[in-house]
Amino acid sequence: MGPTEIPSQSSEAIKIPTAHYEFGANFIDPKLMLFGRIMTDGRLNARVKNDLTENLTLKANAQLTNEPHMSHGMVNFDYKGKDYRTQLQLGNGALFGASYIQSVTPHLSLGGEVFWAGQHRKSGIGYAARYNTDKMVATGQVASTGMVALSYVQKVSEKVSLASDFMYNYMSRDVTASFGYDYILRQCRLRGKIDSNGCTAAFLEERLNMGLNFILSAEVRLTCAS
Repeated sequence: MGPTEIPSQSSEAIKIPTAHYEFGANFIDPKLMLFGRIMTDGRLNARVKNDLTENLTLKANAQLTNEPHMSHGMVNFDYKGKDYRTQLQLGNGALFGASYIQSVTPHLSLGGEVFWAGQHRKSGIGYAARYNTDKMVATGQVASTGMVALSYVQKVSEKVSLASDFMYNYMSRDVTASFGYDYILRQCRLRGKIDSNGCTAAFLEERLNMGLNFILSAEVRLTCAS
């Protein structure tokens, strides 16, 4: 359901949260995890994670809804080798995808992916690079769909991390940049970000007791995205 936008005389968009309830059940085993959620609006979400072998993992997720053509499902097969990872994706709408990433050095990894969306008759290929140390992670992606993405995460201390990302589509000329933070306290976690579209968001999660968490989030959009 999510928040409802209320128009105002200024360029600011006021978002009013829409309440909803959900009921869920979880099953957790060393090799099998099952998660299910049903919302009051009729949506059903399900996730499965099964370690078939020490290196091969099956992941599946699905969402069923009463709205026409809005239900979807996805199945992933992840294989982890000694210095590489590969993934095969199968989804509804004749969606097929495959990715591969190889560790070139202890800190640098290079990879690529391909996909085919048969329902929309679209295909693409992309390339990615990842460089990481104990204090930072930097990634870069380029795809034939026109997308160029860069991200950087810096660990300032054991409790504070800063992050930034940049996305550019050289076909549509759309550009988006954002800056975020992650602050871990003793019993709560505070995260937030601000982007170039004027959207500011904050997320607070506090652990009240074993199995009971308090979550508070807010989002303010100062300007309307074009």
